[in-house]
Amino acid sequence: MRILMVCLGNICRSPLAEGILQEKAWRSGLPWSVESAGTNGYHDGEPPHPLSRKVAMINGIDISRQRSRRFRADDFEKFDRIFAMAGDVLDEIRRIAGRRFDPARADLLLNLLHPGKDLDVPDPWGGPESDYHHVYRLLDDACARLVETYADKPVTK
Repeated sequence: MRILMVCLGNICRSPLAEGILQEKAWRSGLPWSVESAGTNGYHDGEPPHPLSRKVAMINGIDISRQRSRRFRADDFEKFDRIFAMAGDVLDEIRRIAGRRFDPARADLLLNLLHPGKDLDVPDPWGGPESDYHHVYRLLDDACARLVETYADKPVTK
């Protein structure tokens, strides 16, 4: 299973989601590959935000080697599932992907916890460290549900 986590700049939410899910997959013995991307490309090549790195490290996850990259239409050919952190991000994924957009493989991450509610993972950028801890907890819960939901299912494209 190949999973892509997507937020706006790929420096706060999606790098945390990538790190959390990859760690959970490894611990569960799942041969999953997890990556992340952003829809705006403003931070291409940059490491995750210092507070995202700090909060991840506090929780035993090192995301310092990740580098931001922009979401591309051909990501729908490379990934089995694509999870957006917010509605505006999912809209941008749809716009960028154009005809390649596949609604069966793209959704909001928090719909795993709250089906059909279309809730956003709040963007902690510019906020205090406590916001990053809150986002971490949301992502940790959603990634745990993701592992429970997809661990025993075959990949369907």
